[in-house]
Amino acid sequence: MTDLPPLFADWFASRGWAPRRHQLEMVQAARDGAHALLVAPTGGGKTLAGFLPSLIDLAERGPKPESGPGSGVHTLYLSPLKALTVDVERNLTAPIREIGLNIHVESRTGDTKQSKRQRQRDFPPDILLTTPEQLALFCAWEGGRSYFADLKCVILDEVHAIWSGKRGDLLSLGLGRLQAYAPQMRRVGLSATIEDPDLIRAWLSPGRPSPLAGEGGPRSGSDGGAVGGIPSSMGSLSLSDSGVDTPHPSRFASHLPPQGGKEGGFVRLVRGDPGAAAEIDVLISEGKVPWAGHTGQHAVPEVYAALQRAKLSLIFVNTRWQAEFVFQQLWAINDDDLPIALHHGSLAAEQRRKVEAAMARGDLRAVVCTSTLDLGIDWGDVDLVIQMAAPKGSSRLVQRIGRANHRLDEPSRALLVPASRFEMLECQAAREAVAANAFDWEPVHIGTLDTLAQHVMGVACAEPFDMVELYEQIVGCGPYRDLTWEQFEEVVDFVATGGYALRTYDRFARIVRTQNGRWKVRNQHIAQRHRMNVGAIVSAGTLNVRVASRRGGGGTRAWIAGRKVGEAEEWYFEQLTPGDTFLFAGQVWAFQGITGTDALVTHASDKEPKIPSWGGSKFPLSTSLADRVRDMVQDRDHWRVLPPDVQEWLELQEARSVIPDAESMLVETFPRGSRHFLVAYPFEGRLAHTTLCMLLTRRLDRLGVGPLGFVVTDYALAIWSIKPMGDIDLDALFQPDMLGDDLEAWLDESFMMKRSFRNCALISGLIERRQPGAEKTGRQVTFSTDLIYDVLRRHQPDHLLLKTARADAASGLLDVARLGQMLARIEGRIRHQPLSRPSPFCVPVLVQIGRERVGGDAAEMILDESAEALIAEVMEPSA
Repeated sequence: MTDLPPLFADWFASRGWAPRRHQLEMVQAARDGAHALLVAPTGGGKTLAGFLPSLIDLAERGPKPESGPGSGVHTLYLSPLKALTVDVERNLTAPIREIGLNIHVESRTGDTKQSKRQRQRDFPPDILLTTPEQLALFCAWEGGRSYFADLKCVILDEVHAIWSGKRGDLLSLGLGRLQAYAPQMRRVGLSATIEDPDLIRAWLSPGRPSPLAGEGGPRSGSDGGAVGGIPSSMGSLSLSDSGVDTPHPSRFASHLPPQGGKEGGFVRLVRGDPGAAAEIDVLISEGKVPWAGHTGQHAVPEVYAALQRAKLSLIFVNTRWQAEFVFQQLWAINDDDLPIALHHGSLAAEQRRKVEAAMARGDLRAVVCTSTLDLGIDWGDVDLVIQMAAPKGSSRLVQRIGRANHRLDEPSRALLVPASRFEMLECQAAREAVAANAFDWEPVHIGTLDTLAQHVMGVACAEPFDMVELYEQIVGCGPYRDLTWEQFEEVVDFVATGGYALRTYDRFARIVRTQNGRWKVRNQHIAQRHRMNVGAIVSAGTLNVRVASRRGGGGTRAWIAGRKVGEAEEWYFEQLTPGDTFLFAGQVWAFQGITGTDALVTHASDKEPKIPSWGGSKFPLSTSLADRVRDMVQDRDHWRVLPPDVQEWLELQEARSVIPDAESMLVETFPRGSRHFLVAYPFEGRLAHTTLCMLLTRRLDRLGVGPLGFVVTDYALAIWSIKPMGDIDLDALFQPDMLGDDLEAWLDESFMMKRSFRNCALISGLIERRQPGAEKTGRQVTFSTDLIYDVLRRHQPDHLLLKTARADAASGLLDVARLGQMLARIEGRIRHQPLSRPSPFCVPVLVQIGRERVGGDAAEMILDESAEALIAEVMEPSA
C-alpha cells in the first residue's frame, strides 16, 4: 500500500485519523500518472482523496515561481454547483493551514467580482475551484493556452450529476481543450452514486477507441453514427460548397491513445469501502397516509416536532414552489421562534450565501431547500435530513441523505414524508433501493450539435483554429466519438454563416477564414458577446424581483426599482395584473408591474396570497424507481411493510378492480357524471404521461368520442370524453406506431418545437440573450427565435438547429425514448377493467381535475372535484 509523505501522515495522526484505503489508492494512481474515477460513499473523505495527490505534489514543489513555467494553475476543480465550490474552498483551506502548506486556493463562479477574476488571471492560484460554465469562458479566452500550460490535474466533483446532459457535453469539450493545452493533465472524477462506473469512465477518458483509417476524407470510413439522435444522412451543407476546401485525407492522422470504449479505457476505477447504513424512517402523520396530494402539508406539525428534537435539519423538497410553501407553513406554527431559513436557486446570490454562512456558523436549526444543496456540501452538524414528498429517484435520495452527519462510520438519519398513498409506495421503494445500494441508471448520451457549435465559436474566440486539428480534438471527447466529418463541417458552416437559409444575413457570420486556412472570430465585439452567453443551462426567461417605491408627485408618481429579492419566471408575471398578491422568498408580495427585466413588487398587507404558486420544475420519476414501484404493487407479500391504511387501499383496489402485474398495464374505464373516463397506470412519470395523453387524445378524437381532456400524475393518467370509451380496441389505441405520424403531426402543430428551437438557438449562439449594456427579455428572445424558426421551416427544413431541436424535444421535453420502451413493454399486455364507478387507484389523479388547466373544448367541461366526495363514492359498499 502506498505510504503518505511524513508531513501528511503526521497531519492525519494529529487529527486521530488514519488515511483510508481509497485515499491511498488515489495517491498511487497519481504517482502512476493514471486518470481515475473514485466511487465512494458520502462522508468517506472523497473530496480530500481527490485533492490529496495535488496537495502532496504542491508540497514537494517548493516555492512557486512568480512567472514562467510552474507559475500557472496546478489543479482545476469543477463542480456543478456554485454552493459546492464555495464549500470546498472553505474545507480545503483547513488542512492546508493546519499542515502549514504554502498553497494558494481560490474559487471562481458567476458570482465572483470582476476585480477578483482579473487578479486570478494575472496571478493564478495553485488550485482554482470553479464551474463548467467558467471553464467554457476560459476556453474562449485568448490567454487560455498559456494560463493552463502547467495544469497537472482536473477534478470533477459529483460527476454523475453532469456527465449525461448538455452541460456534460460542454464540459467534455472543455476537458479536451485543456488536454491540448496541457497533455500531462490527469482527469479525476468523484461520485457517491454511480450505477454503471464504466459509462462514466468512457466519458471521462481522453482519446477514442481506435485510430482513424480510410480514404475519402476524415472519418470517411465511419458508420454514419448519429449525434443527438440526428442521423448524419439527413443532409448537410459541406464547407466545400461554400468555397472552403475540405482538408486532404493525407493531412489527417490520429495520434490519440486507444481507448477501451465502454470498458473505460485507462481511467482507473477506485472504490471506497461502504459506510454505515443510513437510518431512514417514513413519517406516517397520525397513523394515516392521504389518498392524494403532493406537498406533504398534512404532516407539517410532525415535521416541526422533528426539527425541535434535532440539532440542525435540512428539509428537501422537489420544486422551488414547494420550498416557499413548506417554509411558510413551518413559520406559521413556529411558536418556539426556531431559526429556519430558505434556500433555492431563484433567491438572490447574496441571500443564499448568507444562509450558507449561517449554517456553517451553527446559527440555524433548519433550512428548507431544493437541489441547490443536494450535492457534496459538508456541514457535519446536520443530523437530520427530511424529504418532503417522494424523492423521485434513489440516487437523489442518497445524495440528500448524505448531507446528514457527513461521516462514513456514523449512520445518517433521514425522514421521508409521503404526500399520498402512491408516494408512500415510492418512498418505500426508494428506501429499499438505498438499502440495496441500487442507484438510478441513465442511458448513454450522445453529444449535441448546438453545444458543439458553441464550443467551436469559443475556440475561434481564443485563437485561430485548424479544422483537422480541432476535429481530432473533438472526436477524442466522450460524447462526440462518433461525430462524422460531415457533421463537423455542418457545424463549422453554421457558425460561419448561420446555414444556407441565413447566410445572406450578415449578423449570423461569426467566424471567418484566414489566408492560411484557419478560422478565427470575425471581430472582438462578436467575441465579447459570445463570452457573455456561454453555458448550456437554458432556464425559462426570468425577471429580477425588486422591491419598488413611489417617486414623483401628483399624477406623475412612478414605481422605482429597489432591492433585489430574487428571480422568477417571466411567464408567471405576464399572467398577473397590478395588485395581485403572491408568495415569494418567504413573504407575500403585491405585484405592481414590469419595467425592463425587473418585476416590481411591494410588501402586501394580505397575509394570504391570492396566487400561492409562482412556478418551478418537478423532477421526473426515475425509470429504475418506477420499476420497483410496479414490482411492489404486484407483490402482495410486500404489502406487509406498508402502513395499514395503504394496505387496505391496495386490498380495496383488488376487490373493486384489478391489481396489475409489473409487465402489464391496467386501464380502467367508467362513467361519472356527464363524462366517461379512461384511466391508465403506466408509472412512468409526468413527462412521459403528458406526451402519451397528447397522442392518445389525437387518436380518440379521430374515433369521434367527443371533447377530450386529460390530467396526469407520476403514476397515472386520466382522459375523459362525452362518449363511452369501453368498447375501443385498447391494444390498437396504445400501439407504438403513435410515435410515428401522430408524434410528427403533433410536433408540427404544437409550440413545443418552437420552445425547443429557442433553447438550441441560445446554446448554439445563433441568438444572444446578453449583449453589452443590455439584456433581451424572454419575450424578445422568443420573438426573434420564432421568426428564424418559421424562416428555416420554409426554406431549410434540414437545418442543423431544426434537427437538434427535434431530437431535444423527443428526448427531453417529451421523454419519447422512455415512452417507446413502455409501449413496447405493454404491447399485447393491456389489462382492461370496465367499472361502474371510480376505483381506489383513480382518486389521486381524478382530484387533480380542476387544479390543472386543460385547453381546448374540454376546458369548459372541467368541474372542481371534491376529494372528500370522491373518496366517499369509492368507499361506498358495492350494491
